[in-house]
Amino acid sequence: MEDKKKPPHPAAITALALDLDGTLLGPGAVLGERTIRAIGKCRDKGIRTIIATGRALDAAELFRSSLGVEGPMVYFNGAVIADMPERKILKTTLLNLEAVNFCIDLAREMEVYCQFYILDPADKSKMPLMAERNSTELEMYQKHTGIKIELGDLKEVLHRKGLEGCVKLMFIAEPEIQDVIRPRLEEHFGDGKTKPRTAYIARTLKTFLEVMNVDVSKGKGLKYVMENLAINKEEIIAIGDEENDIPMFDAAGFSAAPSSAKDIVKEHADFIIGSNADEGVAAFLEDFFGF
Repeated sequence: MEDKKKPPHPAAITALALDLDGTLLGPGAVLGERTIRAIGKCRDKGIRTIIATGRALDAAELFRSSLGVEGPMVYFNGAVIADMPERKILKTTLLNLEAVNFCIDLAREMEVYCQFYILDPADKSKMPLMAERNSTELEMYQKHTGIKIELGDLKEVLHRKGLEGCVKLMFIAEPEIQDVIRPRLEEHFGDGKTKPRTAYIARTLKTFLEVMNVDVSKGKGLKYVMENLAINKEEIIAIGDEENDIPMFDAAGFSAAPSSAKDIVKEHADFIIGSNADEGVAAFLEDFFGF
């Protein structure tokens, strides 16, 4: 573990906020046995694990249940906070339908694959994923998450009775195509520099470009959970590997990034731990807590 500031005393830590892909999960989205054991030992010591992921509830559920962790969790980068395993929705922050409509038009114009999650107006614990066409991107996403995608005219979906907004919209495209899409999005929604942002735009995985409500972030989601559980900032360590994890670092008292994380993420982290391919989170927890 490489330290940039003095580590906290282990006895002061009561919670962990953990990203999944690229952090807790190894290559191929595999949850290692060593990691499961380390989280189990944390649980036995009364240390709470808060999953903070860009994944949907259903796409993260296998990992949550395998770890045996319960309570409020952060999904969709903070757009949904749910108490698990009951799936009680504590908070949602939705992208408005006008913004979704613009993204659909852009995807059609550029012939880029686009999909989005909605809250089922009849049962808000259900969040169906919608797309317009079969594609290699759709097949890849289904394989990655295990979530079945419903096909239909996305414009018609927006007219469903009781639909309030979109949980998360995603363009799936190679980085060079994203480099063309993102400026168009920032021109419309603002880049936060020359024009205030009206939507949250983030590249999560290599081919995932996500658009959400401007008030969405893992940091805000984590703060909500911390307030819900009466956890002080100095009691929590956040660990993540992507740019969308940086706001979570700011919310937590201490932060760590795997050595495999992006450079900009490592620059923001207090500690650099082992690679996700080597179950770096497990090794860190074993060393830090003395398991």
